[in-house]
Amino acid sequence: MRIFKEPVEFQWDIGNAGKNVKKHKVQDREAEEPFFDKKHKTFEDILHSRGEERYRIVGKTKKGRLLFVVFTVRDKKVRIITARDI
Repeated sequence: MRIFKEPVEFQWDIGNAGKNVKKHKVQDREAEEPFFDKKHKTFEDILHSRGEERYRIVGKTKKGRLLFVVFTVRDKKVRIITARDI
């Protein structure tokens, strides 16, 4: 499943910037990298899609770190909810 047909833009604000580094040691820019992994897999997150659609992506970073990322799309921008190692 691929949900992006155009270039991806990310939304980082006070509500989500830096929180993954504290909880899971994943920098914001590193959390974006699985979206550009040609072998990434994207799934709908049906269980947690209350109020807005959520998705899960599994992919590798430039350094080969395998990440699990939960995100939503707001105003055509990806808002990462959480990112962590598999």
